[in-house]
Amino acid sequence: MPCSLQGAVNNALVLCIDDDPAILECEKRFLETFGYRVLTALSGREGLELASVHSVDVVIVDYCMPEMNGAEVALEIKRLAPHAPIIMLSGAVDIPKKALKVVDAFVVKDRLGSQLLPVIAELHKGGGSVTATPSPLYD
Repeated sequence: MPCSLQGAVNNALVLCIDDDPAILECEKRFLETFGYRVLTALSGREGLELASVHSVDVVIVDYCMPEMNGAEVALEIKRLAPHAPIIMLSGAVDIPKKALKVVDAFVVKDRLGSQLLPVIAELHKGGGSVTATPSPLYD
């Protein structure tokens, strides 16, 4: 593991929120392989409940979910855990700019394997907002 990723882990607790159980399990296994502790939630509401009782270090949330979309969840997470950076995932690249403004980073799901760990490492060490996709995807 690259030194920058190893140093960023420090047993961090990551909350993953996605309504697709297969993707959620994939994220969990992937992150645990690199030393992260992972909580999972199949809905925004469940994710908010977990964030209210656990001190999470990073939150990963899907944009397209029933009941509450990722932006709505992110706004509530910011209230519950203002210190925790939020990474939004989506299979779509046409996420509204307003939704992107409430999160610290955006990763397209098909780039998860190559971009998620570097983005988490950068945000967890206090690097501020990170754009993990080229700017034209936001226009």
